[in-house]
Amino acid sequence: MAYLEVRGVDHYYEWIAGESGGDEKPVMVFLHGWGGSGRYWRSTARALSDRFDCLLYDMRGFGRSRLPDKRQLEAALDYELETYADDLAALLDALLGDRQSSQVYLNAHSMGASIATLFINRYPERVTRAILTCSGIFDYDERSFTTFHKISRWVVQFRPQWLASVPWVDRLFMARFLNRAIPSEESQAFLADFLMADFEAALGTVLTSVSKQAAETMPSEFAQIKVPTLLVAGERDIIIPAAMGRKAVEQNQKGMVQYLEIPETAHFPMLEDAPTYLQGINSFLGV
Repeated sequence: MAYLEVRGVDHYYEWIAGESGGDEKPVMVFLHGWGGSGRYWRSTARALSDRFDCLLYDMRGFGRSRLPDKRQLEAALDYELETYADDLAALLDALLGDRQSSQVYLNAHSMGASIATLFINRYPERVTRAILTCSGIFDYDERSFTTFHKISRWVVQFRPQWLASVPWVDRLFMARFLNRAIPSEESQAFLADFLMADFEAALGTVLTSVSKQAAETMPSEFAQIKVPTLLVAGERDIIIPAAMGRKAVEQNQKGMVQYLEIPETAHFPMLEDAPTYLQGINSFLGV
């Protein structure tokens, strides 16, 4: 297990790389969504590892990137998505300093895709191409957002560790995210990640990613994208419906954002229909 201290927090990361024949391959960085960790990207990374050196990491407060005592945290750290984008920049500075190229490919999911969008616009010179899976633009409604935040606080507070040992709980937990079944080890791992997520990080990122500010700023963020980007949506996703993804693509009048909708999948199309997902992103990547 490898860790790197980034802005006062030990970040877990791992490389998945196939045979290179001695040549340096481009780097693809994978960003996970809310409540998860980099490990649900492993199967996708393995499928791409013959062409890319794949970097998976757990964001601050999630997975194995545990938060230290508050007194040890940098005062500037918060749970704004822009701050997580800056975390990624610092991580790449530390890990890629000795490589010929500091440019990377991004493959990001859900909340991670919002962070990736912000990263693209803050550091466009560092990104070759980007894939945003299950991302989009939502309209702000004060009543529904307030209700969502109250429910989210309760869900984050009530996470007894014994839930992971109850049979079938992982499948019940994942049912809202899926249209097709995924291997049980994948759903068990996601439940375990959700249960171990730091309370402040889990709640803080809910409040910043589903907010009036996000609803008002993300349309302009999508409009600003100048890096070739593919937005992948699950046809039956109820977390971030495909219509929200199409709306995000429409914001970019430069034509830099392409759209791919995968039939009969929901919020994890890369796990629900891996062959179609890989075929679509490989076409976009030109490999």
